[in-house]
This record gives sequence, C-alpha cells and structure tokens, in this order.
Amino acid sequence: MSVSPRSWRPLALLLGAGVALAGCSGEAGQMQMPAPEVTVVTLKSQPVPLTRELAGRTVPFVVAEVRPQATGIVRERLFDEGGLVKAGQVLYQLDDATYRAARDAAAANLARARASAESARLAAERSTELVKENLVSQQDHERTQAAAAEAAADVAAYRAALQSAEVNLGYTRISSPIDGRAGKSSVTQGALVNANQAQALVTVQQLDPMYVDLAQSASELMQLRKDIEAGRLEQDRIGATLLLEDGSAYPHAGVLEFTDVTVDPGTGSYALRVRVPNPDHLLLPGMYVRTVVELGTRPEGVLAPQQGISRDPKGNATALVVTAEGTVEARVVQVSRTIGDQWLVDAGLQAGDRMIIEGLQKVQPGAPARAVEAGEAPADANVAE
Repeated sequence: MSVSPRSWRPLALLLGAGVALAGCSGEAGQMQMPAPEVTVVTLKSQPVPLTRELAGRTVPFVVAEVRPQATGIVRERLFDEGGLVKAGQVLYQLDDATYRAARDAAAANLARARASAESARLAAERSTELVKENLVSQQDHERTQAAAAEAAADVAAYRAALQSAEVNLGYTRISSPIDGRAGKSSVTQGALVNANQAQALVTVQQLDPMYVDLAQSASELMQLRKDIEAGRLEQDRIGATLLLEDGSAYPHAGVLEFTDVTVDPGTGSYALRVRVPNPDHLLLPGMYVRTVVELGTRPEGVLAPQQGISRDPKGNATALVVTAEGTVEARVVQVSRTIGDQWLVDAGLQAGDRMIIEGLQKVQPGAPARAVEAGEAPADANVAE
C-alpha cells in the first residue's frame, strides 16, 4: 500500500514536536534549585561571668544569750524590748543587799589581816636584831619569822576573798556583752533567777552585718574545682547578690565568707555562708532569700542562642552550622548552663562558627545553604529595593 506525500507531513510535524518537548524536558531536569536561605549567628568568644542561684536563710552576725551569773531577785529591767543596746549596757539589776554585805565582810577581814601582818612584821624585825646579840634564841626567832610569813599569806587570801565578793556583787548588774538589738525579756521585775540557769533572760543579736547560710551540691563544687584547675574558669573575690521574697534585689552586695569542709551525707550538699551589710536593718533573722553567687569568669566563653540548639532521639544536644564552603554541617554540642536566652557551650562549637537559628526545616546535613547573618537584610531584599 502506498502512502502519499501529503499524509507524511502531519506525521513529521507530530514527531518534531515530540522531539522538541523531549529536549525541553531534559533541560528542565538539568536545572538546579537555588540554595535555601537560612539565618545564622556567628559565634564569638567573650568573658562570661558564671553565677549560681541558691536559696538560704538570714542569720545574725553575732548572737548573745544573756544569762545570770548570780542568784537573786530581779529588781529592775533597764532596757526596752526590741531596742538597740550597747556592749556593757546594764540590762537587769538584781537585789544586791546580800552581795554587798558579803563584800563588806570580806573587806573587814582583809583589814584585820593587814593589821595582824603589820604586827607580825615588826616582831620579826625586832627578833632579827635581838638574835644578832644572842638575846633571843634561834628557835624563837624562827617562830617569829614564820608568824610574819603566815600573816602575809592571810593578807593575800583575804584580798582574794574581797575580789571574789566584788565580782559576785558585779554580777548583780547583768549587762549586754555585745552591741545589738534586744529581743523579748523572759523575766519581769520581782522574778527569781539562778546563776547559770538554762533559760536566757534575753537574747541580743547583732544585725549589721548579716549572714546568709546557703547549701550547694557537692558535685557542683567538684566540677567548679576542675574548671579552675584546667584554666577554664578564673576565680577571684566571690561576690553575691540577694533577692528578697518579693523578687527585688537587695541594694547591698555580699561576699562569700565561709565554705564548709564537710558534706552532709543526707543531702549531698555542703554549707556556704555569705556576709552582707545591713545598715538599714532591712534583713531580719530567719528571712528566706535567694542568693546569686558569682562562681567566677570563663575568660573565653562561647554563648549559643537556645533556638539553634535541639535534641536528637538519644537526648544529645545538636546544632547545624554553615561551613565556609556553604554546606550544612551537623555538630554534637556539649552545653552546661543557660545564661539568659543562650547556652554556654563546653564543646562542639567554637568562635567563628555560623550556627543556623532560623530555617532549620529547610536544610539537612550536607546540603548547600545560603547564610544570612541575623539582623542583616537578605540579599534579595536589597536587590528589590
């Protein structure tokens, strides 16, 4: 069967169109999509102060529980409860009639002993002259000398007795041993108190400065020491800032005063004590406060935004960075603590790395990416303008 030339022409056109379409399809397959745009932050090293917030209670700087050292009736209370008292100020006056009589008797005994001692001394001096002329036997002379020495010893004993009586008389005036604020009195006028009794008459507390007792984990202490020994942490004077119960900051800065050397086996923590000025007596004993303790400074710390750190199925912290070649690289990161809205990086990232913080869902490790620094306008936006 023969085909006319006219019937071949539509067929040739159809085949030509198919070849053209096939050529266009191949070129489109060879075209590559542009690299996705991601927002990055270039990490920098900088001195990073490290702090730790701990809870604690305020404790008076000095506490004196005033107890009587003499037995007697309280004749008068000489201070205002809750008021300020000075060291040496008399707080209570006991009835001292008995103690005055004992003091007067001791003074009379001392005077009699001194008179007897003087008489014995003169006798001993005369005996010394007489024994030289053999007018007194040696035995009588020695007896006279011994009597003079005994009389001198009696004087010393009665002098000590008088001093003891005066001390006991002084104990009837019960005074404050420190400057501070007096608490509530446990006795009133007319009460009988006993020497060295268990119950304190009043407690005087010195409130400026004040202590804040804290507790910190022993594991944190070990890590802190390792960081200092490795040179990752510089530590000088350890300061502290107090946060009151309402969240406000206390206006006066404190300083670490004491670190205990014993770990509590029940809690695994050790005690810290911070000293803080309290000139306005704003802090009272027993108050709950939070204390931000300055642990030290990491001289070349690297901070990474939290939004760029994620967790893999194993719980490891990971981050994506854009390399100098423009490809995405996954990093396993070690972070220790948060500082504001950033992580403190221990390992995995370093200064100069461009970490992706936006557009993480657009890229995957090994794929190309176009990095735009956070806070800068994209290149396309500049062109459009």
